[in-house]
Amino acid sequence: MTTFELANQLKAKFGDVLAAPVEFRGEVTLKLADAERIAEICEFAKKSLGCDMLLDLTGIDNYGEDPRWTVVYELYGTGHGCHLRLKTEVSEEKSELPTVTGVWRGADWHEREAYDMMGIRFRGHPDLRRILMWDGYPYFPLRKDFPLAGKPTDLPDIAFTKPAPLEGGPFVTMAGGKDSIAREPRVRTPEN
Repeated sequence: MTTFELANQLKAKFGDVLAAPVEFRGEVTLKLADAERIAEICEFAKKSLGCDMLLDLTGIDNYGEDPRWTVVYELYGTGHGCHLRLKTEVSEEKSELPTVTGVWRGADWHEREAYDMMGIRFRGHPDLRRILMWDGYPYFPLRKDFPLAGKPTDLPDIAFTKPAPLEGGPFVTMAGGKDSIAREPRVRTPEN
């Protein structure tokens, strides 16, 4: 069985809830129109199509657009070796989806990370709390409107008390320059 055949079976089962499968560079994606049905679709993918692993769940911030969030589910079947991608969108006002922890227990930490970094909530999650940032942290660091330099904190023993400087940091490339080597952060000297 191919990934495209799996996608077509999913589309046949759920009809207009899913857009037609799209293949790009050998990867197949199905876009879900009704985010409220994600758990139902994932349950079917696991039980009927053999997608027994949730490899990843991530959020994409489409800042300035509505809906703001795209949530991506990367499914895999160990029996047939096929990957399948599901995408759904959530508005900033709602920013909530049903959890899929009842389908795959491994979704627990994926959903917690999406909540912690982006602020996307998962209704019905057994323990939706921060996983990387400390309890009480008021921001969501992977949102596009979060400043690159960070934000100050009132907890000096836990984190920086001033924004962390990123200008010239180890992962920040320089704009312009004569070529890509000149923009590479590892070769930068204080004179550059």
